[in-house]
Amino acid sequence: MPQTLTSSRAVTLALMLILLAAAVMAAVMIGPLSLPFGETLRALWGMIADPGGAQGADAVVSAVRVPRVLVAVLVGAGLGVAGAAMQGVFRNPLAEPGITGVSAGAATVAVLLIVTGTGSHILPLGAFLGSLGAVAIVQAVGVVSGSTSSLLLVGIALNAFLGAIISATVANAEDAEDARSAMFWLNGNLTGRTMQDVGMSLAPLLIGVAIVLLCSRDLNLLSLGEATAATSGMNVGRTKHIILAGAALATGAGVAITGVISFVGLVVPHVVRLIWGSDHRFLLPASALIGAIFLLVADTAARMIFNPIVLQTGTVTAIIGAPFLLCLVLAQARRQS
Repeated sequence: MPQTLTSSRAVTLALMLILLAAAVMAAVMIGPLSLPFGETLRALWGMIADPGGAQGADAVVSAVRVPRVLVAVLVGAGLGVAGAAMQGVFRNPLAEPGITGVSAGAATVAVLLIVTGTGSHILPLGAFLGSLGAVAIVQAVGVVSGSTSSLLLVGIALNAFLGAIISATVANAEDAEDARSAMFWLNGNLTGRTMQDVGMSLAPLLIGVAIVLLCSRDLNLLSLGEATAATSGMNVGRTKHIILAGAALATGAGVAITGVISFVGLVVPHVVRLIWGSDHRFLLPASALIGAIFLLVADTAARMIFNPIVLQTGTVTAIIGAPFLLCLVLAQARRQS
């Protein structure tokens, strides 16, 4: 039976991977200038065979759509894994990637750079450093206190403190256009992303995701309770800090290039858990794949369905994610009753 279960889950992950590939292809093809399947494949091959030589429709694919699609896949996967890890460590279904202040740290630096006009070219790097600074503060307090609840409380306090700084900065912006740009960034958006953004976030995001994935068995033990995990020989405190650091690294790398995108890290692990259970060996990779698909679909909807109304990708994730999660929870409650 265990072997059958493993094979079934491997097939499910393979199907998710195929669905992700189909979503990627559709997102590249769809746009104000729609491209046929064959022409899209030719443009993608041209990116590999002759980088920088694309013209016309091929240039739209290589310079606009592919970077945006890659960012959606990377950030969606990172937020999905980070959300599942946070919920596992804190044993709290309401935990999400930004609960330790990592998103607020990135947002604070980004808003300061936008409002002061310091320079948009350093915005992603500044946001990433801001997220790392917030993580360092929370982790330092956690090491001193040795308590998971302290980590959670420090994260909540840091979110409130940095949120106040962001509000004050935006409210006192001298230029109304700067304030609008800051609000636009805070809602999360993938417009104008480039291959340079992909390159900047790729390494830290993959390292963060890899750290969490390697701790899937530890998360299963933690789900049974810290006392039970400790009896198996686990150093509970050190393991939690490693998992949280990996989740924060993945979140910070994503938020730095897209802004704050809500709901992916909260909803996706819930959906996977409700349908397939809470074994983190499956939950983590499935959350990565579903998170990538979800953000990719939401971004495609943001740029196509609501036209000419301008909606940020982060707004669409909440519009789609909230009702979907509510339906799943109600369906589960009906089955249990």
